Amino acid sequence: MTEEFELVEDAEGAPGDEFEEIDVSDTEADRIARRRDREFEQFRDRLKDADQFKVLDGAFDDATFAAIYKLVQDGYVGAFGGPISTGKEANVYEALDDDGGDVAVKIYRINASNFQQMREYLEGDPRFEGIRGDKKAVVLSWTQKEYSNLRRAAEAGVRVPEPVAVQRNVLVMELIGQEGDAAPTLADVDVENPETAFEVVREYMRRLYDAGLVHGDLSEYNLVVYDGELVVIDVGQAVTIHHNNHDEFLQRDCRNVANFFERQGADVDAEALYDYVVENANPRSDDDTDDPRTTVDEPADTESTDG
Repeated sequence: MTEEFELVEDAEGAPGDEFEEIDVSDTEADRIARRRDREFEQFRDRLKDADQFKVLDGAFDDATFAAIYKLVQDGYVGAFGGPISTGKEANVYEALDDDGGDVAVKIYRINASNFQQMREYLEGDPRFEGIRGDKKAVVLSWTQKEYSNLRRAAEAGVRVPEPVAVQRNVLVMELIGQEGDAAPTLADVDVENPETAFEVVREYMRRLYDAGLVHGDLSEYNLVVYDGELVVIDVGQAVTIHHNNHDEFLQRDCRNVANFFERQGADVDAEALYDYVVENANPRSDDDTDDPRTTVDEPADTESTDG
């Protein structure tokens, strides 16, 4: 049996006319996005042209400028001042927040020259298990680590720069010192009463250890004198007591501190300092170990500048 097929008559109109027409004209969201892109580009160009950033020779990428822009949008930074310090890994700048208060902005370079040394302090820290080995991942983790260490130290009663905000490789914290006049390190002042100063540092070390932290680079150069107080700075390398080398780092801190105060005339001993710290602390357990990676998500390199 032969079947015959008939062609169906063409439907009226051209193919596809049965679909609703799609409006691809600009929306308000499109206009807002373009405006924000223009604003970010203008902000980035102004920052690159600023005298205090010209010395960087392109060390900061667009994602870093985007992180600064986000902090500006959120009100943590309102205006930049001059550099407080410049180093291989980071620069620290004076700044004002939206309320006119003094803050310090620490910007880590993604292409840090000794990021391998950073890895040594990150590896073995349970807060950073499984991080990637590339420079960007290490530097971003390091910045989050410093923010977390500052927060934990402050909660333990150690005088440190109060942490304010962190975004990618940019950290905002309390400015220690006056505008245009950075606080001197302990190495730069005449210590009138070394025994009292030593007792303060010893108690800071005990409180850090009680909070489950070892500074790892404590010396007269990472202690500054401000408003009649000793302030511990540069805690980015501080490790938890779960780090394989934490005891070695603690012993080194004790030697550095004891050697300095011995030169000042104080009757101190590195081994006695170590025993005091360890025997008079009740360190936080693994269950108390916070994860700084949960504080701020890492934006992608092409991150939006929209809050």
